Amino acid sequence: MVKEIERAGLPVVHMCTVVPISLTVGANRIVPTVAIPHPLGNPALSIEEEKELRRKLIDKALKALTTEVEEQTVFEQ
Repeated sequence: MVKEIERAGLPVVHMCTVVPISLTVGANRIVPTVAIPHPLGNPALSIEEEKELRRKLIDKALKALTTEVEEQTVFEQ
Protein backbone atom coordinates (compact mmCIF):
# COMPACT_ATOMS: atom_id res chain seq x y z
CA MET A 1 0.00 0.00 0.00
CA VAL A 2 2.90 2.37 0.77
CA LYS A 3 4.18 2.13 -2.79
CA GLU A 4 0.74 2.81 -4.26
CA ILE A 5 0.24 5.93 -2.15
CA GLU A 6 3.66 7.23 -3.21
CA ARG A 7 2.90 6.38 -6.82
CA ALA A 8 -0.12 8.70 -6.50
CA GLY A 9 2.26 11.51 -5.52
CA LEU A 10 1.97 11.52 -1.74
CA PRO A 11 5.15 10.91 0.28
CA VAL A 12 4.80 8.22 2.94
CA VAL A 13 6.84 7.26 5.98
CA HIS A 14 6.62 3.64 7.03
CA MET A 15 7.16 3.40 10.78
CA CYS A 16 7.89 -0.22 11.64
CA THR A 17 9.53 -2.58 14.07
CA VAL A 18 10.86 -5.02 11.45
CA VAL A 19 12.86 -3.03 8.90
CA PRO A 20 13.62 -5.97 6.56
CA ILE A 21 9.88 -6.39 5.93
CA SER A 22 9.56 -2.71 5.02
CA LEU A 23 12.50 -3.06 2.67
CA THR A 24 10.91 -6.14 1.09
CA VAL A 25 7.59 -4.39 0.44
CA GLY A 26 9.40 -1.44 -1.12
CA ALA A 27 8.80 1.38 1.35
CA ASN A 28 10.97 4.38 0.47
CA ARG A 29 11.14 6.16 3.83
CA ILE A 30 11.48 3.83 6.79
CA VAL A 31 11.64 4.83 10.46
CA PRO A 32 12.44 1.98 12.88
CA THR A 33 10.25 1.94 15.98
CA VAL A 34 10.44 0.34 19.44
CA ALA A 35 8.97 -3.17 19.58
CA ILE A 36 6.28 -5.28 17.94
CA PRO A 37 3.70 -5.08 20.74
CA HIS A 38 4.39 -1.35 21.33
CA PRO A 39 5.78 0.21 18.12
CA LEU A 40 5.40 3.82 19.27
CA GLY A 41 5.92 3.48 22.98
CA ASN A 42 7.34 1.59 25.90
CA PRO A 43 5.01 0.84 28.81
CA ALA A 44 8.01 0.33 31.11
CA LEU A 45 8.83 4.05 30.89
CA SER A 46 7.33 6.82 32.96
CA ILE A 47 4.68 8.95 31.27
CA GLU A 48 7.16 11.77 30.66
CA GLU A 49 9.83 9.42 29.27
CA GLU A 50 7.30 7.82 26.97
CA LYS A 51 6.12 11.22 25.73
CA GLU A 52 9.74 12.09 24.93
CA LEU A 53 10.23 8.78 23.10
CA ARG A 54 7.08 9.29 21.04
CA ARG A 55 8.03 12.89 20.26
CA LYS A 56 11.43 11.76 18.96
CA LEU A 57 9.84 9.11 16.74
CA ILE A 58 7.29 11.54 15.32
CA ASP A 59 9.97 14.21 14.77
CA LYS A 60 12.07 11.64 12.91
CA ALA A 61 9.07 10.63 10.79
CA LEU A 62 8.33 14.26 9.91
CA LYS A 63 11.97 14.80 8.92
CA ALA A 64 11.81 11.66 6.76
CA LEU A 65 8.56 12.85 5.19
CA THR A 66 10.17 16.10 4.06
CA THR A 67 13.38 14.47 2.80
CA GLU A 68 13.71 13.73 -0.91
CA VAL A 69 14.85 10.16 -1.47
CA GLU A 70 15.97 8.38 -4.63
CA GLU A 71 16.06 4.90 -3.11
CA GLN A 72 14.87 3.12 -0.01
CA THR A 73 16.18 4.98 3.03
CA VAL A 74 16.15 3.91 6.67
CA PHE A 75 16.13 6.89 9.01
CA GLU A 76 18.02 5.52 12.00
CA GLN A 77 17.97 7.14 15.42
